[in-house]
Amino acid sequence: MYRYDEFDAQIVKERVAQFRGQVERRLSGELLEDEFKPLRLQNGVYLQLHAYMLRVAIPYGQLSARQMRMLARIAREYDRNYGHFTTRQNIQFNWVALKDIPDVLALLAEVEMHAIQTSGNCIRNTTSDHYAGAARDEIMDPRPWCEIIRQWSTFHPEFAFLPRKFKIAVTGAAHDRAAIRVHDIGLHMRERDGVRGFEVHVGGGQGRTPHIAALVNDFVPEDRLLDYLEAIMRVYNLHGRRDNKYKARIKILVNELGEEEFTRQVEAEFAAQRSHEKIDLPQAEIDRIHAYFAPPELATKPETSDVFEAAKASDKVFARWARTNLHPHVTPGYTSVTVSLKPIGGLAGDATDAQMEIIANLAETYGQDDIRVSHAQNIILAHVALDDLPALHAELDAAGLATPNESLITDLIVCPGLDYCNLANARSIPVGQAVQKVFADPDYQEDIGRLHINISGCINACGHHHVGHIGILGVDRKGEEFYQITFGGRADEKAAIGDIAGPGLKSEDVPGALKRVVDRYRELRSGKDELFIDTLGRLGHDPFKEALYAAD
Repeated sequence: MYRYDEFDAQIVKERVAQFRGQVERRLSGELLEDEFKPLRLQNGVYLQLHAYMLRVAIPYGQLSARQMRMLARIAREYDRNYGHFTTRQNIQFNWVALKDIPDVLALLAEVEMHAIQTSGNCIRNTTSDHYAGAARDEIMDPRPWCEIIRQWSTFHPEFAFLPRKFKIAVTGAAHDRAAIRVHDIGLHMRERDGVRGFEVHVGGGQGRTPHIAALVNDFVPEDRLLDYLEAIMRVYNLHGRRDNKYKARIKILVNELGEEEFTRQVEAEFAAQRSHEKIDLPQAEIDRIHAYFAPPELATKPETSDVFEAAKASDKVFARWARTNLHPHVTPGYTSVTVSLKPIGGLAGDATDAQMEIIANLAETYGQDDIRVSHAQNIILAHVALDDLPALHAELDAAGLATPNESLITDLIVCPGLDYCNLANARSIPVGQAVQKVFADPDYQEDIGRLHINISGCINACGHHHVGHIGILGVDRKGEEFYQITFGGRADEKAAIGDIAGPGLKSEDVPGALKRVVDRYRELRSGKDELFIDTLGRLGHDPFKEALYAAD
């Protein structure tokens, strides 16, 4: 993973000192909240329902054990003993006192972390495939280019005050696990005639007006990527709405101009760049950054492991976990492990300080000191030997981190909702917990197969409900919470926005209604290999709407 140079370290250190002074002025009353707001947002500090919230950047979702231990320390000493991992591959601390935030930022700086540009109308944390550099189906490792984009975009003077927040995602695998088509810019790495480059999608997003991104260029060579991104950003900065924040995202601009006209303007801007305006990134610098992401030196092992196979044969609990929470690794004898942060009845994405310490220890012992955060709010140990899986599972199980549900129906994406967020209309967490309990039986979950349920507490869609196979949106109707159900969303290479099924349901009716839908799917599927999303596509939505609103 990338390591700060002396310039990175100095910038972050100076930023901490600057913000410390701003906090002191706010606490003394010299700055009013309205005056302080733009300053705190530049440093990842939000004002939530009950307290300030600090959002910490985890670039492309990658952490070392040392960094995870620091997050555990912050949770223990400055929060309420936990942190919340988000769909942007970041972590949020919900209860840090404002007076302590400069001290927290100083601690983060010690381990090459910060909260810069995790909020505000700027380019946010660039996200990626959580299996990057390890996945068997990967074409190229996207992380070096995520890092190059991070360096290019941080403090970019032209793009510091955009019409609205801006999100970029990059993937290098055939199967899109980074949801690039619902980002402002989504980049899919390709290779053409021996030249590496990017398929560029622009204008995706969720929220109030969800859109799937338009393909504006099917191949931009990697040495021209930053120039092309500059062209996109300039068109957006010039024409993006600033008079109405609900119409300010680039997805609105692409939709209003039309894909063809937007693409024409980007190409014209790109062609108009003069030689001195182009970003001539030296090959030595590209090579330097790529070197940070060289694969770990893994011991040579056979494709299969006798230890692993014996454990599966003798331990049904371990065997179930191995079926669900492992992902094929590019190196024979290794796998990537999903550490589930979705225990039944728990809070999706939350990890205690003790659990973070354990994950750090396990990453050093079994995982090449490489920890990832997935946009589904789980943790990944990217490089684990098959021989080590029984011992790893035993330690995860003891820590409550071995729930065997990756991508199953209880692996819900859930936003904090009205329990924390002052933008929310309804609670998300209790609904998610109630849905989990209905489907808690592990045999039932495995029979259902891969099925993504995503829950948001408001139209801002932080829970990605639009792209859940089943989406749940909390709405407020005259002071009463209702939950709107959508069918057919997906965030992969076949990205689609879910369709609203019909009238909203009361919170107590949601779990039973979803059980009827799922059981109808089990009746109608062509076989156990046909997933819910595929049955839905084959038969249409009517059978599932009927089940949703049927009487018990």
